[in-house]
Amino acid sequence: MGHLPHRLLRADPSPLTVHPSTDTLGSSMQDRKPVQSWLTDMDGVLVHEGQPVPGAPEFIKRMRASGKPFLVLTNNSIYTPRDLTARLSRMGLDVPEESIWSSALATGQFLADQRPGGTAYVIGEAGLTTALHAVGYVLTDFAPDYVVLGETRTYSFEAITKAVRLINDGARFICTNPDVTGPSVEGALPAAGSVAAMISKATGVEPYFVGKPNPMMMRSALNTINAHSESTAMIGDRMDTDILCGLEAGLETILVLTGISSRTEAERYPYRPSRIVNSVADLLDEV
Repeated sequence: MGHLPHRLLRADPSPLTVHPSTDTLGSSMQDRKPVQSWLTDMDGVLVHEGQPVPGAPEFIKRMRASGKPFLVLTNNSIYTPRDLTARLSRMGLDVPEESIWSSALATGQFLADQRPGGTAYVIGEAGLTTALHAVGYVLTDFAPDYVVLGETRTYSFEAITKAVRLINDGARFICTNPDVTGPSVEGALPAAGSVAAMISKATGVEPYFVGKPNPMMMRSALNTINAHSESTAMIGDRMDTDILCGLEAGLETILVLTGISSRTEAERYPYRPSRIVNSVADLLDEV
C-alpha cells in the first residue's frame, strides 16, 4: 500500500473477540448525532463468497423494520437493482430494489447532471446500460459525448480499441469504479480499473471514476434517500474504498472484519474508521 504504519488502532492479538462498544477509534460517539440512516457495502459486509454473512439477514430485517432510510452500495456495475434484489433474496437477504445503489446508477446520475440527454459509447453490461437509458442517454459509437467503461464478464479487445479511438477523437472518458481486480471462484479477475489503465496508457487520458472511493458516490446515495452526512453511518469491509469514501463524505465509518481489510492492515493507513466491529451482527442493537 505504500503507507508507513501508524499507531492508530489498539494492538489486539484476538481481533475477533472485541465488542464493538470498546473499539471506538475516532471522535467520541457522543460527538456525532444518533444514526438516522445507514449505508452499507454489499460484498464482504452482507455476503461473502456467495453466502450471507452471519447476522446479515437479521440486520437487513432490523433496518427495514426501523423505518430508517438505508441503501446497500456496490461498486459492481454489472447488475441492475432488480438483478441484485433477486440474487440477495436467494441468500435470505430481503433488500428491495429501491434500497440498492450501484456505481452504474451513480454514473447515470452524474452524466445526467453534467450533460443532460447526452450520448455515450458503453463497455459494460445491463446494470450500466439500463442506468444510462433510464436518465435519457443515447448509446452510440458515433461521435459520443462520453466513453463509459464499466464491469463486464468478457472484455472485448475490439470494444477497447473502439473506446481508444473515440477518446482520441475527443470523447470524454468515464469509468464506473477504480477496482483493479474482482473476485471469482478461481481467483482474482481483471476489473474496470485495470482496463481503464490500459485505455489511459493508449490515449494519455485519465478517466473520471464515479464509484468508491469517490465521495460523490456517497453524496449521491445520501441525496437518493434524503439523508444527512452528520447522522449517517457507512459500513464497509475495505479501508481503501468504503472507509475512505465515507470519511471524505463526512459519515461515521464502521469497518467490519468479514471481508477484505483486517485489523492489522487497517493500522497501516493514515486514516482510520470511527469503529471496528467483528460483523454487522454486532450492530443489531443499534438499528
